[in-house]
Amino acid sequence: MSDVITDIDGYPGGRDALADQYVLGILDEATSELVATAVEVDPEWRGAVVASQERFLPLALTAEPLDLGPEFWAGIEARLNGEQPERVRKTTAAPISVPSSVPTSANDNAQTAIWRRRAIAASVACLLAVGALFWSVSRTPEPTVIAILLNDNNEPQVMIEDFGGETARVTLLTDYDVPADRSIQVWTLPNREMGPTSLGLLTPGETVTLDFANLPMPLEQQLYEITLEQQGGSPTGRPTGPILAKGFAKRPR
Repeated sequence: MSDVITDIDGYPGGRDALADQYVLGILDEATSELVATAVEVDPEWRGAVVASQERFLPLALTAEPLDLGPEFWAGIEARLNGEQPERVRKTTAAPISVPSSVPTSANDNAQTAIWRRRAIAASVACLLAVGALFWSVSRTPEPTVIAILLNDNNEPQVMIEDFGGETARVTLLTDYDVPADRSIQVWTLPNREMGPTSLGLLTPGETVTLDFANLPMPLEQQLYEITLEQQGGSPTGRPTGPILAKGFAKRPR
């Protein structure tokens, strides 16, 4: 069993990359069997696969299955067998004449080869799509801290995911009716010396990503709040309007 672990530990990209591909089902059969064996005998490999399953769980819960229907697969099978699908035969205007010097058969090998190449190309395209999805999901950063902002009635109003002092994703959990001459502004308190610092403005009804710079890494229990300011934001660089919601950051567990 140690030989199996040694063989796959040297896989390009490392254990985590191989675990991700195992969970996505894009490994060849031999490599997949090696990983399955490693999961049974090695706690570290078992932990890597479990972590990958948890990482892809949101995708599994939100992705909608696509039913291609029996006609789609019947059409592919017909083409692989060198046949013309029924729907194509019905819409063909006229038969194509073939010179008598060119022999034909009910199962034209040239046509079969063409459709086989197209089927292989379609399979490769599917694998590339899965690979791109794997790359996108595996490269998605996790927030450094998350804050749920509450109003005076302790009702959740906003979720802020701070990705490390440069970018924050802000999701509204309620609807705000903002007057035309007003804006909602997002603030945080990195420390007492810096004081309240603006992260940017919200667009009502949308999840927005705010980009900023020159802020220290966010800390657990760091204060975040949103206020109602004049259009375009506070003129002083500090909160001036009423506080709509506030909350303290927690690190994801």
